[in-house]
Amino acid sequence: MGLIYDVHVSDEGDVKIVMTLTTPNCPVAETLPQEVKEKVAAVEGIAKVDLELTFEPTWTKDMMSEEARFELGILY
Repeated sequence: MGLIYDVHVSDEGDVKIVMTLTTPNCPVAETLPQEVKEKVAAVEGIAKVDLELTFEPTWTKDMMSEEARFELGILY
């Protein structure tokens, strides 16, 4: 969906994720960032996960892959 802006993994297994949500009032705003952290932390070899939530740049449908837009019926 284009919500992940950047991922950096250090040689020590520390992960830094920069992500956004569709809007600050997104229905999953309280759960999705935590779920992302938990899923990444469960990957073998990952020591620590730091997640930064940002709204710059503002998310738009153009950030979605063509496949994601097709799956959601967003065609333009």
